[in-house]
Amino acid sequence: MGTVARVVRESDRGVDVASVFAEIERRLSRFDPRSDLSRLNADPRANVPAAPLVRAAVAAALHAASLTGGLVDPTLLGALRRAGYSDSRAHVRAASLSRALDSAPPRRPAQPAMAAEWRTVEVDDRAGVICRPPGLELDLGGSVKGWAADLLAARLRRHGRCAVDCGGDLRVVATRGEPWEVRVRHPLTGATALTLLVRSGGVATSGIDARLWERDGEFAHHLIDPATGSPAWTGLIAATALAPTALDAEALAKAALLSGPAGGRRLLAARDGGVLVHDDGNVEPVTRERSPWDSRSLAHTPSWPTGPTAAVGFPVTPSRAGGLGAARAFPGTA
Repeated sequence: MGTVARVVRESDRGVDVASVFAEIERRLSRFDPRSDLSRLNADPRANVPAAPLVRAAVAAALHAASLTGGLVDPTLLGALRRAGYSDSRAHVRAASLSRALDSAPPRRPAQPAMAAEWRTVEVDDRAGVICRPPGLELDLGGSVKGWAADLLAARLRRHGRCAVDCGGDLRVVATRGEPWEVRVRHPLTGATALTLLVRSGGVATSGIDARLWERDGEFAHHLIDPATGSPAWTGLIAATALAPTALDAEALAKAALLSGPAGGRRLLAARDGGVLVHDDGNVEPVTRERSPWDSRSLAHTPSWPTGPTAAVGFPVTPSRAGGLGAARAFPGTA
C-alpha cells in the first residue's frame, strides 16, 4: 500500500503477522485494480456488498474524518490523482524538501470541504454493505495504517510486549518491563531528533517529506487541502500526535499539519499533546491541556526527568539535530 510495516514482538503464539498484512494489502490497496477497495470504487451501485474487513476499514476512515471535522477526508482520491499521486511511490525517491519549500506558494491553513462528501458514506454491518453515492471514490491510505497497527497490536498484546509500525503510525504495548523507545526522525536531516519512552498507546507522525514529487516544475505532496483539492502548504512540514490508539494519533497528526502552526497548536493542546515542526525546521512541543492519561493508556512518569522534555507526559531525550519526522519503535533500554 505504498509503505513499509515493521513489527517487533515478544511472542506471537501463532499470530501470522505477514498474512494479516497481506490480507489488508489484497483487500484495501488503491494501487491494485483487483482489490476490494478498487472494486468498491468502480461499482455503479449505491449499496455495495463488502467483506467485514473492508467495512471495518471504511468505518475507521469515517471515524478519522469525524474526529478531525473533515480535515482528514477519505473522499479525496480524485484530487490525489490530479496532483500526480496515481501510483505507489514506495520505491520512488522523494524530491528535495528544501527546494520544495523555497518554491512553495504562500502558506495558509487547510480547511474541510464545504460539500463534506464523506458524510454521505455509511457502513451498514447488518446488511453487509457500504452505502455511498455512485461514483464517489474512497482512499483509505492514511487511516488504514493506524487502523492496521491497532488491529495487529490487539492480537499480539495478549502474548507480551509488542510494537507495530505502519509507515510511521505506531501502536506499542509494554504491560511489563521497560517502556518502548520511540525515536522520531528529523524531516530535513533524517537524524534522530527525539526519543520518547512509551508504555502503551499510539504515536503517529504526518509529514510532507516522504511523498514529495516534482512535476512540470512544481512540487506536490500527498496531504491535500480538502477545500481546494490541492496539496496543502501550511507552514508546517511535520506533526506528531499522541493518542490512546494509532488510528486517532494518525488522524490528529495529519489534521494538525493541515491546520498550520496556530490551528495545529490548538488541536494538539486540546487533545493529548504532540510536536509541530515548522518550515524552518524549528520544533515546537505542544503540551496537552488536560490531565495525563492513566495507566491504561500512554504511560506518564510521576517525576519529570532532568533536562528538556517534549512536555507531553513522557521522558524525552533530544538529539543534537532538533526536529521531528517519522517514528520507529525499539526495545526500551532506559
